[in-house]
Amino acid sequence: MFVANIQSIQWMVYAPLISIGLFIGILVLLNLGRSWGKRRLKKYSEKASAGLGAVEGSVYGLLGLLIAFTFSGAANRYDQRRQTIVKEINSIGTAYLRIDLLPAAAQPALREQFKKYIALRIETYQVLPDLDKAMACLAQSDQVQGEIWRLATAAVRDHPVSPAATSLVMGSLNEMFDIRISRTMATQMHPPTIIMVMLVTLMLISALLTGYAMSEAPRLSWLHALSLAAIMSLTFLVMIVMEYPRLGFISFEAFDQSMVELMQEMSRTKP
Repeated sequence: MFVANIQSIQWMVYAPLISIGLFIGILVLLNLGRSWGKRRLKKYSEKASAGLGAVEGSVYGLLGLLIAFTFSGAANRYDQRRQTIVKEINSIGTAYLRIDLLPAAAQPALREQFKKYIALRIETYQVLPDLDKAMACLAQSDQVQGEIWRLATAAVRDHPVSPAATSLVMGSLNEMFDIRISRTMATQMHPPTIIMVMLVTLMLISALLTGYAMSEAPRLSWLHALSLAAIMSLTFLVMIVMEYPRLGFISFEAFDQSMVELMQEMSRTKP
């Protein structure tokens, strides 16, 4: 399992195209709704719009709620991913420092494995959206993780240290490994596809109803029409980009740099 699964790559490939299609679709449906409304006005005069306000209000209200919840969820998940990166950096740094509590003979090998581990964790996300390379890095980090655990358990078994030191070292390693899993799972938390489909559908239906409501105007206001289409399509695109930041225009460069700095600090410490 990994962030760059096929579904996420497909979303990021097609999201700009969907946004462009949504922009065009909204303009088309605005005109279609307006034409439909004009025909109804000619046929039924002032009674053409009787009772439609409740329907329009319901659709607009549902669309507003869906956009609010989806956008808010995307923003929250984006923030959670940033926090998880910080937690992983802190956990790796803490575990690395606690190597000093182990026997001196066991420390150099563990430090070397830690440097390999953090290098692989950085590379795993830098190679995206190349799924094959990312999966290869993830597999290698699993192997290094197993080696770190093996060396640590051998150190406390063959060269007994105080129970407190053992607890601190092994506990920090457990936390480091657990956060790695949490980070991987956090990148896979996205709203169901049906939610996005429903959101696009409601945007198009709302455009049709808006065009119908504008049928009484002598001419279509292109300023309002283009503004509506642009806002709706850009809102959808931003939500998708926040859901898949590694594959889109938003990045975690500042947070990734913090992990790079941690690796550089490890390299400057004693072997």
